Amino acid sequence: MGKGFFNVPIAVNEPVRAYAPGSEHREAIAKAYKDMYNSTLDVPMYINGKDVTTGNTKPMSPPHDHKHVIGQYHLAEKSHVETAISTALEARKTWSQMPWEHRAGIFLKAAELIAGPYRARINAATMMAQSKTIYQAEIDAACELIDFLRFNVQFMTEMYHDQP
Repeated sequence: MGKGFFNVPIAVNEPVRAYAPGSEHREAIAKAYKDMYNSTLDVPMYINGKDVTTGNTKPMSPPHDHKHVIGQYHLAEKSHVETAISTALEARKTWSQMPWEHRAGIFLKAAELIAGPYRARINAATMMAQSKTIYQAEIDAACELIDFLRFNVQFMTEMYHDQP
């Protein structure tokens, strides 16, 4: 550990929004959901920082509306799986050698983005892909992930304060 003292924010549970009818937050999710529902995505594999497509695709539909196609995803072959595993193992080495305060910064930045500008989008995607209600998506996707990121930074910091 480097020389220095680092104080991270005390983690608190992310407040669950009520999403009352007509509220700004509810309207943002409704818009994001409508945009996703009325568009189609071509979802590539993401391996070693690159989009990988195979042409061998399967359709994606919401569980609550099997007839509606919202996009397609590309199926992996054995070589894709092997490449993904080997590059993930290499990335793990790089990540583990990164100073802990930089890793903490990445987690905290991700939490802030999810709590802010990406919240409606992540909730709408969860509603679409898992047939969740707006309130279930808020708890299961946004709040749970924000809490995971923030609390783990706090736990890591506490461990480094206690361990040599």
